[in-house]
Amino acid sequence: QVQLVESGGGLVQAGGSLRLSCSASGRTLGSYAMGWFRQAPGKEREFVAAFSRSGGSTYYTNSVKGRFTISRDKAKSTVYLQMHSLQVEDTAVYYCAAGGNSRKGLTVVAAYDYWGQGTQVTVSS
Repeated sequence: QVQLVESGGGLVQAGGSLRLSCSASGRTLGSYAMGWFRQAPGKEREFVAAFSRSGGSTYYTNSVKGRFTISRDKAKSTVYLQMHSLQVEDTAVYYCAAGGNSRKGLTVVAAYDYWGQGTQVTVSS
């Protein structure tokens, strides 16, 4: 198993940047595919970005391509989501997730077994 703890959320003005961190414990990051999801009030949890287990492939939802970057630091057992040019529409609770069930791809909640507690990102106009 793996335990995930997100941090780095906060309040930022539109156009600004934030870097979210997901600290993992229990197993090495290489044991899991890693994903970032977000959930705004009243909406379904949606895919944002993901790493394949090997880290060799990354995936992004169209709305964040070119603005967000997922990365990892194996030595620190941490996955990051660097967010630039933030928009009000990016406001949500952001969750990191770990899993190995990718039969349907890494863009769905069902692909993941472990979830962090979430960190709030609020973008003001």
